[in-house]
Amino acid sequence: MQESVITRRRILQGAASIAAASIFPGCGSSSSSGSSSPISPPTNANPQPNPGSPYQSVSVTVSAAAAGTIGPQFIGLSTDKDYLKTPTYQSSNANMIACFKLINVGVLRFGDGSDDVWTPSGAGRTTGQTSPVDVNALNGFLKAAGCQCIYGLNLGGYGPHPGSYPTTPALAAAEAAYVSQELGSSLYGIEIGNEPDGYINNFWAGQTPTYSVTTLESAWETFQSAIVTQTPGIPIVGPSSGTVSPVVSVWTQPFGTKEGSKLTNLTQHYYRANAASNPSVTDLISYPDTTLTGTFLGPLKTTATSIGKPFRISECNSYYNGGASGVSNAYASALWVIDFMYTCALGGAVGVNFHGGINLNYTAIVDSVSNGVDAVQSVRPMYYGMLMFALAGQGTLYSTTVSPGNLNLSAYAVKTSAGLSIVIVNKDLSTNADVTLTLPQVANTTSIVVMTQGSGSPSLSATSGVTIQGSGVSASAGFTPSTAYTATSGTGTETLTVYVPYLSAILVQIT
Repeated sequence: MQESVITRRRILQGAASIAAASIFPGCGSSSSSGSSSPISPPTNANPQPNPGSPYQSVSVTVSAAAAGTIGPQFIGLSTDKDYLKTPTYQSSNANMIACFKLINVGVLRFGDGSDDVWTPSGAGRTTGQTSPVDVNALNGFLKAAGCQCIYGLNLGGYGPHPGSYPTTPALAAAEAAYVSQELGSSLYGIEIGNEPDGYINNFWAGQTPTYSVTTLESAWETFQSAIVTQTPGIPIVGPSSGTVSPVVSVWTQPFGTKEGSKLTNLTQHYYRANAASNPSVTDLISYPDTTLTGTFLGPLKTTATSIGKPFRISECNSYYNGGASGVSNAYASALWVIDFMYTCALGGAVGVNFHGGINLNYTAIVDSVSNGVDAVQSVRPMYYGMLMFALAGQGTLYSTTVSPGNLNLSAYAVKTSAGLSIVIVNKDLSTNADVTLTLPQVANTTSIVVMTQGSGSPSLSATSGVTIQGSGVSASAGFTPSTAYTATSGTGTETLTVYVPYLSAILVQIT
């Protein structure tokens, strides 16, 4: 039903004041859920603005049934190993470190797409080489940012197609040993090879493309044996296979079944589609992603469960081949990434690593390197969706039921140490939602923050102007949002009502 105004809502003018301590989880580091938040709770009634018409009534029911878990290492970023040769990931890059901390990046992955070679005597920052100098700089960054690292090793330069930078098990073992010693507890896992299912496409002229999962297993076992012989107990993840859904059944599942006892995590990559397919912003926000929820997460969870190991989406983003211009770098990505992260968590993943790099459309944090100095330029819209996810906090995912009519709307709930967080994403192109929330607990105090774009009608294709509670995020991670809104609720009740404007997301927090 639609009306010119929403008449059934009554904003409480005498809402009970909220305790001085913020109910928003902290954003200082991957383990800082108890620290202070940049968003102040409302100490007096601060009604959420009425977005006006058209609107549709929606019901969201949250149950106390556990549906998944979000841990401190869930949010991750990923990049090519070439970036170890730049000044990006070192302790002096204060702005990049601050941007990591604001969204609680728990794991940074370096995928070995560069086929570089371990060079113990190397000077550092040299193409085709990785040296102790590069690893030392990385260690400083990780310690300052408070996150761990998935560290990729060159496997593609071994065996049937060595390329320009051939490697050996001995070199890989020496590199892994140094990385383990230097990074210590900051090492999440060693990843042997990157997208090995793609090796079949990289043979030199005159060679027969016969690479298969059994070929991979043979090479991988040779490297793994050399690595653990030199460094017993070192964590190893894999196989880091590629993006097309059949890869899960053809590569990752048989590999995991055979090698699972040697892994700490099963890893796989995911992208929605090829950027060359010219996707639109409405393509990106179409929900649900039936490939992700159908042929991807289910088989991964089944395999991981059968071998008793967790699984992680160690490289992912919207569209592969660098992302689609005007889509992957647009506001649509901020709405998409919220759905994607919660869908992965509900599907059993322990974390996701969003790939990026300089001049790529899907990069969340835009930086540049000049005269040996890295400078963060800005954060992209996708970063704001990641920030909303981080603000919602860590804990147990509760199941939700949404009755949105014909609205493209989704809702997620997390039981945190501070209370209950509910994230609602309205991807409808023109219709606001008037949401009645039915909760598994009494709503004594409530707060709302809103993510939107622009000051008027939001645009999915806009590449700037995204805010959370009226504030953007600066290149130095400066974030000064306004005081949170109060929700319409009665003291001691288990229902409340909230607005979710079209093309927006809201975070409701309840104690």
